[in-house]
Amino acid sequence: MSSTAATAGPQDGAAGPPVLELRDLAKAFGSVLALRSGSLVVDAGSIHALVGENGAGKSTLVKLLCKLYEPSSGQLLVDGMPLSRIDSDQWRRRASGAMQDFYRFELPVRTSVGVGDLPRADDDDAVRSAVDRAGADDVVLRLEHGLDTQLGPTWPDGVDVSFGQWQKLGLARGFMRNEPLLLVLDEPTAALDAQTEHELFGRYATASRTRSAGGVTVLVSHRFSTVRMADLIVVLDGSRLAQVGTHAELMAAGGPYAQLYGAQAASYR
Repeated sequence: MSSTAATAGPQDGAAGPPVLELRDLAKAFGSVLALRSGSLVVDAGSIHALVGENGAGKSTLVKLLCKLYEPSSGQLLVDGMPLSRIDSDQWRRRASGAMQDFYRFELPVRTSVGVGDLPRADDDDAVRSAVDRAGADDVVLRLEHGLDTQLGPTWPDGVDVSFGQWQKLGLARGFMRNEPLLLVLDEPTAALDAQTEHELFGRYATASRTRSAGGVTVLVSHRFSTVRMADLIVVLDGSRLAQVGTHAELMAAGGPYAQLYGAQAASYR
């Protein structure tokens, strides 16, 4: 690969968010097909939700978008350019995310959150803004020393917080970067109750749509009250892209989405 190809693509400080395109994208591990996407265009400024049963390929697609995996075949394009031609470190500097299997950094709160954007890790205003967007201000307010609180029971003066509180701080870490080109939220609030998740992402979705230059947001959640907030819902079924549409369109069409929605609704009756 030439050095020009290796560094082509969105530059740090690029003016506009990208349009992502999946073109017959596939990922296999040995003989096991983990994902086959068909074709899909993800517009800049949009919020897309990924839905499907466990093992349907949601996390595989997330890792392909973050360039943690390379596709086995097909292409993932960024403004028409193959993501494979964009330098991995450069792409990841413009991406951000929060995952269900987050890491618990046993550091002072401001550092545990701030490492989500190392150049601004010591910027208290940036840290507080990320904490607020993640709905983690209630966690910080309960801590005697606020952002200065040492996290982790392995330290003599460390504070042990609950799993849900760790998860909120992990989400705040994912919100540290200012207007990333790609924001991936892969079930980052699974330990929180459905109402808290709904309120949190409702607030985020409103803020995202009012920004002058929104990036692409990809949300993975099993909770349909949250999924319905997305501009477009992508349904994966048996490792394949099965349906794409709004909640109303997918319910009217029937198929995998309506079945998943009906099964979840039945559990609340």
